[in-house]
This record gives sequence, C-alpha cells and structure tokens, in this order.
Amino acid sequence: MTYWDPLPALAALPADSPYAGARWDGLWEERNRLNVPGPFYGAMTDTCLTGRQLAPDLVLYDDVYGQEFVYRQPRDPGEVADLRAAASEEACNGYGHDGDLYWTPERLRDWWRERGQVREWAVGAGWGDWVTRPSDWMNDAAAGARAYVAYMDHGLGDYLRGYLFRQEEGRPARAGEALPVL
Repeated sequence: MTYWDPLPALAALPADSPYAGARWDGLWEERNRLNVPGPFYGAMTDTCLTGRQLAPDLVLYDDVYGQEFVYRQPRDPGEVADLRAAASEEACNGYGHDGDLYWTPERLRDWWRERGQVREWAVGAGWGDWVTRPSDWMNDAAAGARAYVAYMDHGLGDYLRGYLFRQEEGRPARAGEALPVL
C-alpha cells in the first residue's frame, strides 16, 4: 500500500466553499493520545460533539465529554473536506494539521507498539454501556469505537507502514518497493 498525502487536497479546497473558515490551531503538545498518526489530529477540542456529524469515518470522541480526535486519516479529497468541516465547526479550533512535522519513525513505531492501550480504550471505554442508553450520539460514538477497533485490526498497520516509508524517505513508496517494519 502506498501512502496518500492529504495535505495537497486540503490546500486545493476552494476558499469560498462551505467550511472554508476552519482554523487549525491545535497544538501537537496537547494532542489526544488516541489520534492515529498522520498529519491531522485533535488536541484541545471542545465538547459539542459535532465532529462525527461531519466526518464520521474519521473522528471519534474520547469520552462522554466529547473531546474529538482523528481515528483514521483521510484517504481521498472528499474525506479531507469532511475533516475540514469538522475542524470548522469545532469551537476551540483544536484540530491540527502539522503532524508530519512531529511524527518521527521512532514515534510512529512507539505508537504502534503501544496500540494495545488504544485498542483497550476503544473496547472498554464504557461504549458498551452507552449503546443501552436512549441517545443517538452515544450509539453513534459506540459505533465509531467499533470502527476504530476494526481499523486497528485490519488496515491500520498497512497505512502506518506506508506513512512510515514517507516519513523516512520523504516520498510515498513506489509500486513494488518494500515498506518498513513497524
């Protein structure tokens, strides 16, 4: 699998399109540990629970208070637009898009080594209890947590190997090139 860089798609979004006012003021030092490695992340976000409404395949909530984080990086321009929409609606401007500056090969491998803690959170964060409550957003958050676990089990490793190659080599892997070990 080759890595697709979503940042050019972000730059190419029309300035007059909906959600063009997204501010990316999130600070790397404040990012949520549950973010999947990549350029986008949630840091000190609000608790208005808007992220999944606009980017359900990318955003999840940390807890019942609703702090948002990126559980899957965008795979195409449409998903980049969705994530920009989520960032635009986030009242604290707590999303960042400068993760490429900070994700070193060592940090990537450390995150992968410790992914069991993230998986444990996603499986055991009380989401099971949430689905018994009469709340659409809680049911949706629980579905998102299940999607995150499924992604960790099938697909995330391939994505991270492609991202690791890009971080090490400064370019995506070409067809047939070996990807690094996590």
